[in-house]
Amino acid sequence: MEAISDLNTFANILTAKGYDGYFHTQGAYAGKLKASISEYLAGCPKGVAKQELLLSCFLQWAGEDLPRVECLMRVKYLNGKFFLNSMEVAKKDRYGQLLKQTELSDLSVVTAPNAKEAIAMVSDAPEQKTVHRQKRFSL
Repeated sequence: MEAISDLNTFANILTAKGYDGYFHTQGAYAGKLKASISEYLAGCPKGVAKQELLLSCFLQWAGEDLPRVECLMRVKYLNGKFFLNSMEVAKKDRYGQLLKQTELSDLSVVTAPNAKEAIAMVSDAPEQKTVHRQKRFSL
C-alpha cells in the first residue's frame, strides 16, 4: 500500500528515519529535504512540476578520500501529495566507482528502511576476529 503524504508529513517521516542531511531535488536545489523540494516546486512554473522527482543525498560521508554511501529516491508527486516509489543505495569509492548497490522498489515512506539500515545494506560485514587459544599441557 502506498502512503500518501503532504510535504510536511513526507519530510518529517524521512527525517525521523535518519534522512536528515542535505538533499538535491532533480540534481539541483540543495538543502534539507523539505527546503530542497519546496525550492524546486517554487521554481517551476505553475502546473509544470514533474510527476516524478529524483531526490539524492549522502547517507555516509567521511571525506573525499574515503568511500561514501549515496541514496537516490524516486518520488511520485501528484496533486500536492508525495509517494516514495523506489530507493537506490550505493557505496562508492573515493573516485565514484561503484562498490556495492541495492535497489528497493514497491516502497512507501512508512516502509522505507531507516538510514542506518540502508547503510548496512551496502556495507561490508564487519570482520570477526577469531581468538585462538592454545592449550597448555603439563607433563
